[in-house]
Amino acid sequence: MYDNAKRPWRLFLLILVSALLAAACANPGTGPDGGPYDETPPHIVGMTPQLGARSSDARRVTLQFDELVRIQNASEKVIVSPPQTEMPEIRVAGRRITVELLDTLRPNTTYTIDFSDAIEDSNEGNPLGNFTYYFSTGADLDTMEVAGHVLQADNLEPIKGILVGLHADLADSAFTAKPFDRVARTDGSGHFSIKGVAPGAYRIYALRDMDNDFKMSRGEMMAFMRDSVVTSSFPDVRYDTLWRDTVRYDTIYTVHYTHYMPDNVVLLAFNEKNTRRYFLKTERPEPEWFRVYFTAPSPQVPRVRGLNFNADSLLLEERSAGNDTITYWLRDTSIPAVDTLRMVYAYDAYDDSLGRNVERTDTLELTPRMTMARRLKQKAEELEKWEKRRERRHKRGDYSDETPPRDYLRITVPMSRTMAPDQNLQFRFAEPLTRLDTAGLHLLLVEDSVEHEAPFELVRAENQLLGFTMRGEWRYGQNYRLVVDSAAVTGLSGNFNKKFQLEFGIGKEESFGSLFLTLPGADSTAVVQLLSSDTKVERQQPARGGRADFFYLRPGAYYLRLFYDRNRNGQWDPGLYAEGRAPEEVFYFPVKLEIRANWDFEQTWRVDELPLTQQKPRELIKQKEETKQTARSRNAERERERGR
Repeated sequence: MYDNAKRPWRLFLLILVSALLAAACANPGTGPDGGPYDETPPHIVGMTPQLGARSSDARRVTLQFDELVRIQNASEKVIVSPPQTEMPEIRVAGRRITVELLDTLRPNTTYTIDFSDAIEDSNEGNPLGNFTYYFSTGADLDTMEVAGHVLQADNLEPIKGILVGLHADLADSAFTAKPFDRVARTDGSGHFSIKGVAPGAYRIYALRDMDNDFKMSRGEMMAFMRDSVVTSSFPDVRYDTLWRDTVRYDTIYTVHYTHYMPDNVVLLAFNEKNTRRYFLKTERPEPEWFRVYFTAPSPQVPRVRGLNFNADSLLLEERSAGNDTITYWLRDTSIPAVDTLRMVYAYDAYDDSLGRNVERTDTLELTPRMTMARRLKQKAEELEKWEKRRERRHKRGDYSDETPPRDYLRITVPMSRTMAPDQNLQFRFAEPLTRLDTAGLHLLLVEDSVEHEAPFELVRAENQLLGFTMRGEWRYGQNYRLVVDSAAVTGLSGNFNKKFQLEFGIGKEESFGSLFLTLPGADSTAVVQLLSSDTKVERQQPARGGRADFFYLRPGAYYLRLFYDRNRNGQWDPGLYAEGRAPEEVFYFPVKLEIRANWDFEQTWRVDELPLTQQKPRELIKQKEETKQTARSRNAERERERGR
């Protein structure tokens, strides 16, 4: 009877358990998920030698933790100071990290091993936090710090992983002759903190140390400050947050600490211009021209003396602004039939023993990749093929194509279909011209489907042998057709142009906007750049009278950059360490500007109102700060998904 009484209850419990299991299977997202992620970072439970040990001669440092740990990017994040000639050996085994210093320890020196945030637990990746181990080989322990940021000088981009070092030797020669006394590396925001510094004055530098010798070598990115930095400290307070859970804080409490100075150093890193001019290479892909390349500019123009041709009467030069790339065109089309041009070439080049540029002379022999004989053979083969095709067409009664193939002079006019009133047409020809008949160029104004000849001026583009500019009386909303008659232009090779035409228009007044910029306190050498991205300069102009005005802007988002053009050459220039010359200063307007159609935008910009580290708009910064997906952030994300 007792068993019979229990039987209904057993049946009921069996049905209930089955229903719960079925519900759990049907809704797996609501079932058990293993609980929240572990948010506890690893704790150090032992150190050998002890943190801050004095008079220590141990070259092996051991850190013991309460759980399994790992080191992320040890080669990038862990740095020992003073810098080590031989890279320290860093090993991780379970709950232990061992660092062995292979260099001989210096006497009376504070050593720091800056782990940054590289140490984390193996399971959830919870970081220990910025941790620096330190000890001293002498009786004193140096605790001063120097901190700041390293930015790229030309665009204020934070630089990650660059070396920052201190020299107690204040002489300029220390940077190139001696390894740094103390070092650190920048993180993802360009921030650095050099620890274990003795009280005193130092010169500070940044260095992309390609040869790992902790001193500046030619060609390495670098930064320097003319003034020395002096260490100091004072008691200070900060406010930290105590969290109740993953998304809510419980209280804000005061923390007393020692504030080390300076903590706001800004180093502007750059690569020096290559001033060592060497003969780099030559090329002659076609019989009609050859080109010479150098590694650096020079004001001296090379001289050519032909050995099997008359260079004075034959050669036509097209030179780059710094004479580092020079193209030579041959005026006489009969000369390219000679496969090899021989010449004596005198040019400005660097002499390593003298340490300056001197004139050198070489004998050059230049043979085209495509010889004239080979070109004539190819054309004969093409003509033969065309004649055979023409014969087959004639047999079919087709006489539509009776013009044999030939080469034409190429004309390029790079532009959009719509121009602003302050723009002009830019022509580019494939080779220098021997004839340009302006009567064969027609600029036609189209009004109500009727075309009228419009006035224009055609001038050679500045510093260009192959480029021309067409200026017209452009007006808002006008439509034009450009026609270049066949054979209106003839090049050195004797080739003339095909008929060329192009239709384009001038935008309507209401389709453009304007920007009027006021620059109180800006230097008289200021040059303002209007950017559509960090690498694309849409407009550039010098500021005049503390103003820079930009007309006929297409609607869209723009950014502003300004540099001080100290040498007034119209471009930004890096520094030169040997002369103590800093790179030209660069500033950014901190926010994006939205230019609207038919709208005048007025903006005042005090370029030094914000620190350089806060100027560059966030959208333009490519080197983003490093963020880790910690257990706390994963727990918070899970809580948000649950709607809590």
